[in-house]
Amino acid sequence: GRRTQLLKGLPATSTVEENAAAGVSVYTFNVTVSPLSSEGVAILPTIVNSNPLTEAFAIESKGDLEYRVVTTGNPVLDYETMPKSFDLQIFVEDTTGRTDLNILTVRVIDKNERPIFRGNMAIQTVTIYVLEGTPPECIYQVDAADPENAELKYSLLPAPVPFLVSERGAVFSTKEFDYEKDPHCYFLNITVTDPGGLNSTKTVNINIININDERPYFTTKQRIYRIQEEQSPGTVVANITAKDPDDEDSPRKLFYSIQYSNRYFSINPSTGVLQVTGRIDRDALPLRIHPNISLIVVVEDSPRSSHASEIEITIIIDDINDNPPECNPSTFRKEANENTAAGTFLLDLRNYCKDIDVDPSNNRFNFTGLSGFGSNNFALESALSGRLVMTESIDLENPANLGVEVYSLTARVQDIACPDYSSKYPFYTSFDIIYIYIRIKPVNEFFPVFSDLAYEFNVSEITKVGSSIGKVTASDKDWPPSVITYSIVAGGGTRDYTNIFWISPTKGDVKILARLDYETTQKHILTVQASDQEKTATASVTVNVLEVNDEEPVCSPNFYSFQIPVSLAVGTNINGFRIECQDRDSDPRSFRYFINEGNMNNHFTFSPSAGSNTSRLILASRFDYESGLDTNWIYRLRVHITDDNLLSPRDRTTHIIKTGTVTLSIRVIPNPTTVITTTPGFSVVTKRENLYSESAWYVPFTITFGSLLLLGLLGYLGFLLVTWACTRSPPAGKAEGASLIHFTFCLSLQTMTKLNTVFDGEARDPITGKMYEFNTQSGARRWKKSNEVLQLVPAMQVTSSATDNSGQGPDRAEAPCNNEPSEKRKELAAETKPAAKPS
Repeated sequence: GRRTQLLKGLPATSTVEENAAAGVSVYTFNVTVSPLSSEGVAILPTIVNSNPLTEAFAIESKGDLEYRVVTTGNPVLDYETMPKSFDLQIFVEDTTGRTDLNILTVRVIDKNERPIFRGNMAIQTVTIYVLEGTPPECIYQVDAADPENAELKYSLLPAPVPFLVSERGAVFSTKEFDYEKDPHCYFLNITVTDPGGLNSTKTVNINIININDERPYFTTKQRIYRIQEEQSPGTVVANITAKDPDDEDSPRKLFYSIQYSNRYFSINPSTGVLQVTGRIDRDALPLRIHPNISLIVVVEDSPRSSHASEIEITIIIDDINDNPPECNPSTFRKEANENTAAGTFLLDLRNYCKDIDVDPSNNRFNFTGLSGFGSNNFALESALSGRLVMTESIDLENPANLGVEVYSLTARVQDIACPDYSSKYPFYTSFDIIYIYIRIKPVNEFFPVFSDLAYEFNVSEITKVGSSIGKVTASDKDWPPSVITYSIVAGGGTRDYTNIFWISPTKGDVKILARLDYETTQKHILTVQASDQEKTATASVTVNVLEVNDEEPVCSPNFYSFQIPVSLAVGTNINGFRIECQDRDSDPRSFRYFINEGNMNNHFTFSPSAGSNTSRLILASRFDYESGLDTNWIYRLRVHITDDNLLSPRDRTTHIIKTGTVTLSIRVIPNPTTVITTTPGFSVVTKRENLYSESAWYVPFTITFGSLLLLGLLGYLGFLLVTWACTRSPPAGKAEGASLIHFTFCLSLQTMTKLNTVFDGEARDPITGKMYEFNTQSGARRWKKSNEVLQLVPAMQVTSSATDNSGQGPDRAEAPCNNEPSEKRKELAAETKPAAKPS
């Protein structure tokens, strides 16, 4: 539609307070429509976008093309956490297609809000516990905040309470509480107020906690108890009682415990009842040697209190006859070969059974009641001995015993003495059951036998690797049937593979491990062995490889690149190129040649295209770049060679066809405008690089260390030379010349690093004849400018002192550092004669 001023009063800027409820009017505007618009507005004013994006505003109609922007309440505007300004894009369209889009900027105004409590006080009434006797201190920190980040003030009601609140909200106690004299609970109303006078109030409940400072004492006088062994868990041994002087009316506040953990007894922490918790066996260690158990019982007035008392309780364990004879193990497994002679000894049960009662009269036992399947083949020599022997020989191949390998027997071992535990423990018996399993071990008596003496399998040469090509089976007459394992012991190898066949050791399935090739080997003869782990048998397996067209045509060359002129005549054998193909399983006349890719405008073809193992590349049509028919100057041909020429079109859909590939790259050379005869040549570029080897780390280390050592040595020698020269100063009264030489030498050394580039000499260049200036100390030179005056070096002064009989006197001398005999230097030396320095 056309953009027209339809929104009257926009663009504009309005304001709204934060936390405004839904429906609060933000701004009112009108919509003006064209007189031609009989129906008014086609698209009502709509907020199509906002920056930042928000859904806090909406547009409502007030009637008669008057609208207002209102708050939605979702989300509620918050000055502190949300943007301070929103740009609302309002769009309208009338029925004539005219549109308008304008922006209303709404600014959010900050509004003073009540302070808020944070932490636990914000969600619940906080309860604070204060121990009696605690000195005045901070007992709680009130956490409150103002949405406007203003500084808050804290106050406390009621006023006459032993508490106060600081300016930062810390609640302090102002006295040391006594539980017996002071109230046990206080309710404080804490108010937080902002600078605008808005406040919030929360209640804090303070409870005073009683403490106990007296030790409890035991009221039980008995210290020794006696019980029988094997008491049921929960049996009460003693009832230990105690009292707390701090609270005589509340014995439930006392806590009982055993000082060291004990596996036999426990005490109720609330009532002090001492009871049995674990099995007490007088006949087991350590009670077998030490039947007395000592316990330290502790009573406390709280689980973590330091107020406690303790007593020692002794419990004597009395022995009862509670143990039947037992065998360990109670289950025996023995083996005997089939056809074992009658009377053969198998097992002595007495070596594995015993009665652990302490009293010797209770630990005698015997063996009775041998029974079970096949017990007629076995017997016990006597009840006291417990020796098990065979009574008959067993043959597993005998039809009477066929399928029976394990005989299950049971025998009883029982106390000779009268037991004392049967009435108290009905689940106990006076005897123990012994289970004996005797396995008749088969003897391997027969050789495996193959189902056929020779096997023959016909396999296509394209059979997938891992496929099963046949199966061999073998068995023997032993019972139970022996586990036959199969293996290939001879044959099945080729020039490339030691073994191309594999046989399943358990099933006898023969599988191929490598691809078969009829052209290499037409028949494989294997020797397969069947074994029952002791005896073996062999069989012959012949694998006939069936021929299949599985070889691809291989052509030479398979890649070639050359250039041809654009004016090459049609029908020309391009560069005399031809390909020659071979296929190990196809006739030379079976090849077909065709260009599969890259032959744009069909410029190229092969002749002959079929029926021969050689073919030439021919230009089939001329190039036409002038008319725009041809645009490519480089052709990349992908040539396919198939071996299906001798097949009919119908047979080609069912037979396996293999394809070879040749890639050709042909560049078309345009006619040159100028022919330049060039002789091809080549350049040999030799590149040498110094490569660092990590193994030669010592080379840079040695060089660096040697360099640092040499520099240090030279520096030390220079220091010694300067020291020697400076200490060779002649005493007072010696020749003035010697002193001057010494001062000159020292001065030269001290000022070599303080040279300024001052050109104090000049000379004429013998070549150009121009004048140049030079520095007499450093030798620096420059061409002299015609209007520049020669600079002079300022005189250098060195002060030395000497002591003679008449007192002290300073001398000053010049130290020229260059021996070059120039006129300028002579003049400078004359101007800078030594002069006495006033003291």
